Amino acid sequence: MRSGESIGLEQFLTDYPQMAIRPSAGVHLRLKGVFKFIATQEKYGEVTDQFRLQIDIPAAFPREIPEVTELDGRIPRQGSYHVNGNGTFCLGSHLRLLLKLNANPTLGGFANDCLVPYLYAISHKLTNGGKLIFGELEHYGPGMLEEYVQLFGVPSAVHAKYTLMLLAMKKRMANKRQCPCGCYSRLGRCRVNLRILPFRKLASRRWFRKEVILANQTGIETRKVAYQKAIDDFISSTRIRRGWNNRVIRS
Repeated sequence: MRSGESIGLEQFLTDYPQMAIRPSAGVHLRLKGVFKFIATQEKYGEVTDQFRLQIDIPAAFPREIPEVTELDGRIPRQGSYHVNGNGTFCLGSHLRLLLKLNANPTLGGFANDCLVPYLYAISHKLTNGGKLIFGELEHYGPGMLEEYVQLFGVPSAVHAKYTLMLLAMKKRMANKRQCPCGCYSRLGRCRVNLRILPFRKLASRRWFRKEVILANQTGIETRKVAYQKAIDDFISSTRIRRGWNNRVIRS
């Protein structure tokens, strides 16, 4: 991780004075305390609330996402509240969060762009009931693939899985494969290449390999047989080379 100054640690502690650095074993940096925020959304108005949180910042921040846990039990540990099985918040898709951090790679950027919108929606749900106001995103289901369709700008879920596969390959190998936009040209010859190229800077090929395996377990049927066969062959060869077993979809 970069120095505390470069990730905006001092400014974060100034903006959220009831948060403080706490010792921890096996965590690069842990912040703990009362996280108080005021946020306004045009449709739903202003929300002022506070939660006692633990924020674990990984050494690779901002290339890895901090893990946030609520400590007082106000937020039910249920999927409908976007809380993972281990109690950490599901703040959105990994790539969407990395895109936000890439634009503002500081702890303040993480708080403003990733954490506060989640807590705003949670606070509104706790007060008024109903669904999360910013929509639901299924964990590693069709909803997650719809997110990737939007991020990559491709026609369908199978094209999104195929794009994940391309990002899991070395760039020179991926450029020789068919483009995921459906134009039948090689990726290296299509302008879509410029659209997906920035994602290579956000996560490792190893992460994309794991993600394409998880995405392929959604069971979405498709008529795009050639794309799906390429994905299945890639996953099979990856497991053989690396000795990976079938994995259970994480919640």
